[in-house]
Amino acid sequence: MTKKIKLLKEFQPGRGYSKEDWDAVDSPEPTEEELRQARPFREAMPDLYETLQRSRGRPRIESPKEAVTLRLDSATIQKFKSKGADWRARMAEALDKAAS
Repeated sequence: MTKKIKLLKEFQPGRGYSKEDWDAVDSPEPTEEELRQARPFREAMPDLYETLQRSRGRPRIESPKEAVTLRLDSATIQKFKSKGADWRARMAEALDKAAS
């Protein structure tokens, strides 16, 4: 769930910054010319964009696992579940053996 942030229009004390800090920030609205000249981040700074894209999440692996939907008899599933919590890994090993 995203949290909606309320932007303040005037200084309010006790929020972690001083009146001087508030007054020092200058964020004027962009002009039409500035908006026309604006470029997407990936075009303006392609090297930095690539670095940020590669640094997110887990490293990619050569052959990732795939999620599949498979309908099995409940008795078959119960046999695997009865032998422990790692039943999915054991079922995958059994399928690998059967496929070889």
